[in-house]
Amino acid sequence: MMVDIFSSFDDHNSTLFSAHIMTWILSLWSLFFINSSYWVNPSNLTNILNLPKQTINIQSTRSYSMNLGGFSLMISSLFITIINFNMLGLMPYVFSTTSHLAMTFSLALPLWLSLIISSYSNNFYSSLAFMLPLGTPSFLILFLPIIEALSIMVRPITLSIRLAANISAGHIILTLIGNYLTILMLSSSYMVSTLIMMTQIGYFIFEIGIGIIQGYIFSLLITLYTDDHQ
Repeated sequence: MMVDIFSSFDDHNSTLFSAHIMTWILSLWSLFFINSSYWVNPSNLTNILNLPKQTINIQSTRSYSMNLGGFSLMISSLFITIINFNMLGLMPYVFSTTSHLAMTFSLALPLWLSLIISSYSNNFYSSLAFMLPLGTPSFLILFLPIIEALSIMVRPITLSIRLAANISAGHIILTLIGNYLTILMLSSSYMVSTLIMMTQIGYFIFEIGIGIIQGYIFSLLITLYTDDHQ
């Protein structure tokens, strides 16, 4: 039984129906279809399933990530996996993994750190020179590298907080509307109950769009960070 609206984000409140294993099993389809064009004859179904991959690949062609071997495939699978987690989190009795900073930070930190390590390993001096652009005024030479370093270091934090905060806020609003709808359904106000139910359905559809958009933004920002790769 839920104690308050925030108890849905506590994984220790799991019940017999909490589908932790189902969440990961259903997310494996993102890896199953990522290179299906190599061994499956193209069809309308495979083209529809490959739409998320094609969407993020179009963005990858506009950034430096195309020069990093295999990076576009990794971002495509990440994009589809985040969408799966967001959609499964809307199902009853399914724990929302992307609403926790532990989950989102574990996705953002390795990708960001791999870009930093790769950049400094390939061209150490150019990566350091990126901290101090050409033509910087002399009075900013001491402060600008520190500001640039801080702005780069907070990237995984902002990525993880953005995704977790948006998913958490949507789930809280859905819970509040659902609780209010439950109270009204026990009363005799059928018109108000119908109005709240339509609001719940409309916001649920809106939350599906938010889950897709947040997955796209997360993957897009990781892709844009490759432009700083030296």
